[in-house]
Amino acid sequence: MPASPETGAAGIALLIAHLDVRFGTGEGAVHAVRDTSFTVRRGESFGLVGESGSGKSTVLRAIAGLARGWTGRIAVDGKDLGPNRTKAFYETVQMVFQDPYGSLHPRHTVDRTLSEPAKIHGIKDIGPRVEALLRDVGLGPEFRFRYPHQLSGGQRQRVAIARALMLEPRILLLDEPTSALDVSVQAEILNLLQRLKREHGLTYILVSHDLAVIAHMCDRLAVMNAGRIVEEMDVEQLRRSEPQHNYTRQLLNASLGYDRETADTLLTFD
Repeated sequence: MPASPETGAAGIALLIAHLDVRFGTGEGAVHAVRDTSFTVRRGESFGLVGESGSGKSTVLRAIAGLARGWTGRIAVDGKDLGPNRTKAFYETVQMVFQDPYGSLHPRHTVDRTLSEPAKIHGIKDIGPRVEALLRDVGLGPEFRFRYPHQLSGGQRQRVAIARALMLEPRILLLDEPTSALDVSVQAEILNLLQRLKREHGLTYILVSHDLAVIAHMCDRLAVMNAGRIVEEMDVEQLRRSEPQHNYTRQLLNASLGYDRETADTLLTFD
């Protein structure tokens, strides 16, 4: 099991310590995340990987303030977060969601989608910034007044990424950003994210069930199962196929096909 992260460490963009997330109360409560701890350094790409239901997306939602029933510690740039998120938080941290079809308002143009966060936060000269961001994500100003139904899935996700960058955040939370896209488009979006990270000096926390995506995008990763982190490693260990935990080995074998019944018996928590 990974050690609890130290507090106040220099160069740490995000600190998670003993995070627990529960949904509901009583016998029907779901304990989605259990005693999870990790740190993400500034400028790093950190991956959370695991099967559906492992708790990885719930960690992102707790950071973003979308999952309220959490305990433990979440700190951004050394500042502890409470249950509510401030404007200053959203100027530092933004999230890109999995479904580009559901994350954009169907009756809002691209211009309105990108402009609204800027208006809320008092940013001036919005029009030129909208056009610059559209160029930055590979669309261009001709997309500015289109509606989501006039865009492909990949184009919608580019708009969602541009929206996340409108407030010039330092940290992006990426929740399966390519899993809803065609295979032919996935690599384009991943390469776009890599370029934007370099050009904007971003820190990424990337959730995925796909170890190939994690290996392509991340410097380090944590493997989650049943709400817990079972192993942390750097991406070179992953590429050398050197996991220590049986569950991680099963994930590595997934691309070749594996026995789900065997995987289900590897780790079970009460």
